[in-house]
Amino acid sequence: MSFFISDAFAQQAPAAGGDAMMQLLFPIALIAIFYFLLIRPQAKRAKEHKKMVEALAKGDEVVTQGGVLGRVTEVGEVFITVEVADGVEVKVQKTAVGTVMPKGTYKQAEKKPAK
Repeated sequence: MSFFISDAFAQQAPAAGGDAMMQLLFPIALIAIFYFLLIRPQAKRAKEHKKMVEALAKGDEVVTQGGVLGRVTEVGEVFITVEVADGVEVKVQKTAVGTVMPKGTYKQAEKKPAK
């Protein structure tokens, strides 16, 4: 019957010294790569955005994340009022501000003729 079934031989146990260290090195390297490429830059951007939002003041010219350009007319705890045209004011959340533009951008955008 040994013609159809091969004999089973016991295998030697692998050496636990250097191989275990290599098995731990890969997950640690993977976590380090994720930290430096994904987590750290995202935390830095969030910190910069929070700092920008806290520094908003009346008269700042901003662009919201929706792309609306306007001048801040009122600053509250959670919301700001943005003037988007003469007499037209929109209330938005502070966190919806995407960027603070340089002074004069709002007036420059008003003067450009529509095509």
